[in-house]
Amino acid sequence: MHPIPVILIFDIGKTNKKLFLFDESYQVVYEASTQLAEIQDEDGDDCENLNALTHWIQTAILSLKQNKAYDIQQVHYAAYGASFVYINEAGKPILPLYNYLKPIKETTKKQFEQNYGAVEEMALATASPYLGNLNSGLQLYRLKVEQPEKFIQIKWALHLPQYLHYLLTNEFASDITSIGCHTMLWDFAKNNYHDWVIKEGFDLLFPAIKKQVGLHDSSAALIPYLSSFTEPFVLISTGTWCISLNPFNDSILTNQELSQDALCYLSYAGKPIKAARLFSGKEHELAVLALNKHFNLPLDYYTTVKYNSTIKIDESIQLYNAINEFEASQFTDFETAYHYLVADLVQKQIISTNLIIANSKVKRIFVDGGFSNNEILMNMLAKGYSQNEVFAAAIPQASAIGAALAVHEKWNSKSIPNNLISFQYYSTKNSSS
Repeated sequence: MHPIPVILIFDIGKTNKKLFLFDESYQVVYEASTQLAEIQDEDGDDCENLNALTHWIQTAILSLKQNKAYDIQQVHYAAYGASFVYINEAGKPILPLYNYLKPIKETTKKQFEQNYGAVEEMALATASPYLGNLNSGLQLYRLKVEQPEKFIQIKWALHLPQYLHYLLTNEFASDITSIGCHTMLWDFAKNNYHDWVIKEGFDLLFPAIKKQVGLHDSSAALIPYLSSFTEPFVLISTGTWCISLNPFNDSILTNQELSQDALCYLSYAGKPIKAARLFSGKEHELAVLALNKHFNLPLDYYTTVKYNSTIKIDESIQLYNAINEFEASQFTDFETAYHYLVADLVQKQIISTNLIIANSKVKRIFVDGGFSNNEILMNMLAKGYSQNEVFAAAIPQASAIGAALAVHEKWNSKSIPNNLISFQYYSTKNSSS
């Protein structure tokens, strides 16, 4: 029996670390996953256990290479962004993989602004709202200011996807999807590193930019859609964050858009992708917890609630109290309260998504991720976008398949399948079809 030609994809999220083997028809023939307990950095803040992650990847590679059932043609990677692995002259990581939610000191921010002006002005040029350590360029600045003795030991700064590439190839490389994702590193107008990055000498810590050396997971998840559609569309990728992505909007980012958490990504082809973010998944999670507690119902009860178009939403009702907790006590039943919650999330989503639709002649809106399975949200969204076609889109392992598609010609002699994505259309008639 001949071994199956496959591509190996590592898909590294904050919570779940996964690997997949896809055959030439993009069917999963093998998969594995793990969750790794976080450790603490020198300040006691939670961070990724880089040693454990490295060990899991190296062990998996060794095991799969010994498996005679598969012939690995190519390896590629998708991983969460905004986090650097710092490598010394000897090629070893020397600092923690800091959590991008780690707070940045106000004194460090002020020093940065004294040197380079207000972060709001920097944000416009770099298409990156000020997000503290979520701007990975500021992680480097923080280290240089706060830990100079460690900073001078850094030979290379690799975003996580490119660390995975280095781990398996021993090649140092940078990738445009990681650099161009709310990092404050890239000047979108100049199509180069921003002047402040060069003045600090940070560009010398970044290896040459190359293609097919790992992808930021949000950019990777968009690739199957770009491979399937040429007419303008918007993808709303839902999870803890709900990110609207418009690859067909090349307008310059405005201050107003930035102030409402819009930004730009760079695609794997180096093209700007207008995006807008909401923390809706987390907001939904916390509100549902409040509802479950008030009505004494199980955690997943909301998944049994059916869409009821006869529930009229009174927009004057305040859903949240002064400390931003969902006020479940003002409702007499879970179903009504949940419809109000979802209606509020949809209203916020429409405002966010409209920021990046602009005049780009978008006809279709695709929703993937957790909320695509929520029929109440999907029906309300379709009603809000009655002039567009709204679809719940399902593509298992979107980031992983995107990473595989990005190197398709390197490993696959077959054509890209036309059925990678499955869809459910939601009409404006208050019922899904």
